[in-house]
Amino acid sequence: MSKTVMAGNTTEKTTLVVLLGVSFAHLLNDAMQSVVPAVFPIFQQQMQLSYAEIGWVAFTLNITASILQPIIGFYTDRKPLPLLLPLGMGFSLLGMAGLAWSPSFWCLLISAALIGIGSSVLHPESSRVAHLAMKRRRGLAQSVFQVGGNTGQAFAPLMAAFIIVPQGQAGFLWFTIIAGFGIALQLGVSRWYSQQSRPLHAAAQAVDRAKSSFRKSFIVYVLGILILMLFSKFVYLASMTGYYAFYFMDKYHLPLSTAQISIFALQFAGMVGTFLGGPLADRFGRQKVVWFSILGTSPFSLLLPYVGPAGSVVVCAAIGLILMSGFSVIIVYAQELLPGHVGTVAGLFFGLAFGMGGLGSVMMGWLMDTHGVERMIQACAFLPLLGLFALLLPSDRVIMGKPKSFVA
Repeated sequence: MSKTVMAGNTTEKTTLVVLLGVSFAHLLNDAMQSVVPAVFPIFQQQMQLSYAEIGWVAFTLNITASILQPIIGFYTDRKPLPLLLPLGMGFSLLGMAGLAWSPSFWCLLISAALIGIGSSVLHPESSRVAHLAMKRRRGLAQSVFQVGGNTGQAFAPLMAAFIIVPQGQAGFLWFTIIAGFGIALQLGVSRWYSQQSRPLHAAAQAVDRAKSSFRKSFIVYVLGILILMLFSKFVYLASMTGYYAFYFMDKYHLPLSTAQISIFALQFAGMVGTFLGGPLADRFGRQKVVWFSILGTSPFSLLLPYVGPAGSVVVCAAIGLILMSGFSVIIVYAQELLPGHVGTVAGLFFGLAFGMGGLGSVMMGWLMDTHGVERMIQACAFLPLLGLFALLLPSDRVIMGKPKSFVA
C-alpha cells in the first residue's frame, strides 16, 4: 500500500473520530440541557412555583442560547476560537452545580442561564468542526452531529426518572461529572480543530463566498419559510418536553416516572429520525424531507390528546421519528443557500430553535395557568399544520443549481 493511500486512510479515521467526538459532546450537552424541563414537576413541588414561573425558567435557558449562538457563530466565522469548546462545557458544569443547590426561583434562573451559555458555545463551534471533518459529506456529518444531541435529549427523561426523582435537586450533582468528562473530550477536539481551522477556514471562505450569488430578496423569502418551520417544530417540542408530563399525570393519574416513558419514546424515536433524515434527503431531496418532517407530524399530534397512556407511547414515538428528521436537513439547506457562513447559519438556526422554544414555554405556561393543561396540549397539536408552508420552498435543484432568475 502506498504512503499516500495510508496517509489518506489515517486522515479519514482521524476525522471520523473527531466527528464522533463532537457528536458525543453534543450528546452530553443536550442531556444536561434537556434534563432541566424533564424535572419541572420537582421544581414546582419543592419551590411552589406557578406554571408561568416554570415557563420563565425554560425561557431563560433557551433565550440565553438563542441570543448568543448567532453572535458566536458570526464572530468565529471570521476568527475561529477552538478553546471555546471546553469553555462552554465549563459553563454547563457551573449551571448543573447551581441547580443542585438553588434555594430560590432567581437562583434557578441564573443556573439555567449558565447552561444556556454552555449550549450557545457548543452548537455553532461543534457544527463547524463537523463541517470541517466531513467536507464532502456534509449532510451526513450534520446528521451524525445532530444524532448526538437527540440521543442526549432521549436519555434525559430516563436520567430524570432514575437519578433526580429519587434524590431531588441534589441529583444534579451527578451531572457535574458528565460536564467534567465533556470538558476533557472537548479539549481533545479543540486541539485537532486548532490545527485545521486556520488554513481550511481561509480556503473555504474564499471559495464559498465567490459562490454566494442569490438575490437578497430570494434569501429572505427562503429563510422566512425555514424560520416558520423552526417555530412550528420547536414550540411544539417545548410543549411536549416541558409540559406533556403535567398533562399525562393530570389526565391518567399516573406518576412522573411513568409519564417520562412517553417523553423518552418521543426523544428516542427523534434520535432515529435525525439519523435517517440525512440519507432520506440525499435520496428524495432536502425540500421534500423538510415539509414532510413538519406536516407529516400533524396527524399524530392531533391524535395524541385522545389516546390512552399506552397509546401515547406509540404516538409519541411516531411524532419524534417524523418531526426530528428535518432539523439537520434544514441546517444544511440553509448553509447551501448561504455558503461561507457555516457558523453563522448554525448559530442562527440553533439560536432560533432555543429562542422559539423558550418563548413558547412562557406562552404555554400562561395558557396552562389560565385555561388548563389539557386545553394547552390540544391547541399546540395544530402547530405542525404550518408545514404546509414548506411546500413553497424552492427545490434542491434551485438551491444547488442557482438558476439565473434567482441570482443577483
